[in-house]
Amino acid sequence: MIPQTDIKINKLKDGLYVVSTPIGNLGDITLRAIDVLKQSEYILCEDTRVSKNLLEKYKIKSKLISNHKFNETKNLNKIIQILKSNTIVSIISDAGTPSISDPGSILINECVKNKIDIFPIPGASAVTAAVSISGFSEKYYFYGFFPEKNKDLNKDLAILSKLNCSIVFFIPPKKINKTIDPIKNFFPGRKILICREISKFYEEYTRTSVNDLNNYFKPPKGELTVVISEGEINKDIEKKLSTVDKNKIKKMIQTSSIKDIVNLVSKEKEISKKDIYNFCLKIKNEK
Repeated sequence: MIPQTDIKINKLKDGLYVVSTPIGNLGDITLRAIDVLKQSEYILCEDTRVSKNLLEKYKIKSKLISNHKFNETKNLNKIIQILKSNTIVSIISDAGTPSISDPGSILINECVKNKIDIFPIPGASAVTAAVSISGFSEKYYFYGFFPEKNKDLNKDLAILSKLNCSIVFFIPPKKINKTIDPIKNFFPGRKILICREISKFYEEYTRTSVNDLNNYFKPPKGELTVVISEGEINKDIEKKLSTVDKNKIKKMIQTSSIKDIVNLVSKEKEISKKDIYNFCLKIKNEK
């Protein structure tokens, strides 16, 4: 008779567990995440219908509590009381990690106030997955979803355009065409990677330059993770333009359009219009 090996389940501490779930392929979940979810008395989730697909696959029978952006504030007191009763509670989102462009931060901050332990259970990430295959700088800034108002968007993009690192955005498919012009205006000359349905059956990756972006004839299906490359420092234009030229452009940009400046300077100097345009844009964004 072969003796059986004792299987010990790690006893979890009471508290809130922020559990990362697959961003597409249900196989992209860690063994630890499954263990934590099985030991949780309650699991907070965005859409119970979506979460049940994952939980049924891994035979997780913990109680579900619907917790999305429209009711997370209303749920707060109830969940805090549950956590104070020495209970293990997990929070998950439909895909990825809670509180990262998903509900969760309100509850986490309340747990901090009430000195309730919080534990991260890492896993799949659309952000790092996209950056890892981009070929761009490993230094990156994650922005998340674009704001609704164009005024806020332009203000943020003007700041982001000054960062010399990769920049990652989440863009819903219905809004991609509205974001193309702002991206072209603030990130000319950069490379871009558009990831659709990462890790799913119909995953798709489009690599092109920002300058060559065109509107989609039909909105693509599935969430989009977009990575814009770091800016290329064009030292040639700095050398070709004298200090007098630079000062002249800085003065002109206050009263003239970039188009007029480009046409005027290109006639006086043997410099491409594209280089002059990029220099003008750099000066404008520095304001």
